Amino acid sequence: MKNLICLLLCTSLFISNAQMNQEITTPDGKQFLLGKITLDGLQAGPYSSWYESGYENYVVDQTLIQMFKKQLNTYEVKLFLGTWCGDSKRQVPRLAKILKAAAFPMEKLEVVALDRRRDTYKTSPGGEEKGLNIVKVPTIIFLKNGKEINRIIERPIESLEEDISAIVNQKGYTPNYAHLKRAR
Repeated sequence: MKNLICLLLCTSLFISNAQMNQEITTPDGKQFLLGKITLDGLQAGPYSSWYESGYENYVVDQTLIQMFKKQLNTYEVKLFLGTWCGDSKRQVPRLAKILKAAAFPMEKLEVVALDRRRDTYKTSPGGEEKGLNIVKVPTIIFLKNGKEINRIIERPIESLEEDISAIVNQKGYTPNYAHLKRAR
């Protein structure tokens, strides 16, 4: 019985890991990640060139990190991105570095890469974006107890650190494209 349980657990882990970091290659040879991914998935293949340089070259504002570090850790974060999108390529490595500097528990971060193909544009195979009105990427959604508190859409208003601080300290933040944001 123990062997059967172990086999089922191992198979389950293998299947769930196989579904992470799914890479698609279009007929014209363009590659992109699709569905639930890990930040580690961005450190491989064609993504590592922009991810690693963006991460290494970004200087985190430590003063601001200290202003929101404790509060941020009480949130969950959902990140929707396109590995094909210039704004995602710029903002996602920065966000990752900020989260690391804030000692954010990465198990509370969900990362979903969206499709670039015309018929399935800005969707994921698991439908994680459904009902969230993802119109621009990246979209960073901050949740508390499963409820959306606010989001950063496409790019920060001031800087990622300032915008995150305003959101988690509930200082009345209004994101870009707020008129497109779903009503809560």
